[in-house]
Amino acid sequence: MPSERRTAIFLDFSHRADLHEFPEMMDQPCSYLEMRGCLHSIESVNRLTRAYQPTLHWLNHVYTVMPRQTQPVHIVDVGCGGGDMLRRIRRWAEERKLPVVLTGIDLNSDAIRVAREVTIPNTVTFLTGRVQDFQPPGGIDIVVSSLLTHHFEDREIVDFLDWMESTVRLGWFVNDLHRQRIPYYGFRLLSAFSRWHPFVKHDGPVSILRSFRREDWQQFCRAAALPADCYLIREYWPARLCVARVKEGAIRKPAKD
Repeated sequence: MPSERRTAIFLDFSHRADLHEFPEMMDQPCSYLEMRGCLHSIESVNRLTRAYQPTLHWLNHVYTVMPRQTQPVHIVDVGCGGGDMLRRIRRWAEERKLPVVLTGIDLNSDAIRVAREVTIPNTVTFLTGRVQDFQPPGGIDIVVSSLLTHHFEDREIVDFLDWMESTVRLGWFVNDLHRQRIPYYGFRLLSAFSRWHPFVKHDGPVSILRSFRREDWQQFCRAAALPADCYLIREYWPARLCVARVKEGAIRKPAKD
């Protein structure tokens, strides 16, 4: 039975949906044209739902509290897909005249091909592979991700938190979905009247069922040995639940009298 029919019958928002029982179509083998169409529709959804704002809001905060940097800040987007978040971050940085180095990494080579095709050359570096294998000489200052972690098993999420905490210098930000009934039904209704790619129409509600509540993130952060006072879990309208971490060494110290 197709997963969308199962979800219509067995709706349980108290726990994350099983990733194997509810697969997303974009995670399955597909042609380059299908992937490109899917990613273009995802960008449309992201614009409509203000999906970039939580990440940009957090970056504004980080740049406000961190000491002045002598070198450009290296921001890495893990699971960058078609690169739309990084293009938005580039525009944000240009508007504020902030020097940045931007890198997007994704396991899907077709997604990276799409990102390169639609991004102004030499503004963002896009790489295919595992982010754990990426070790730039200058290190990584900030890691962001968007709509990535709901593709992970619980153990993989803890490992990802471990990696970010041990790797980045300034901080990290996880931007993902909030597992709630209203976003689930709202997306299904909205997509019924849209021209979005079929993958997106199917995967959107499934993604919400595979996403998170505050207690999920608290459990993951405890498993990653993160003290409760070092990270912030915040809901952003509509339907985003994000986890933010600014490292203590990245915070500007108040001037002494």
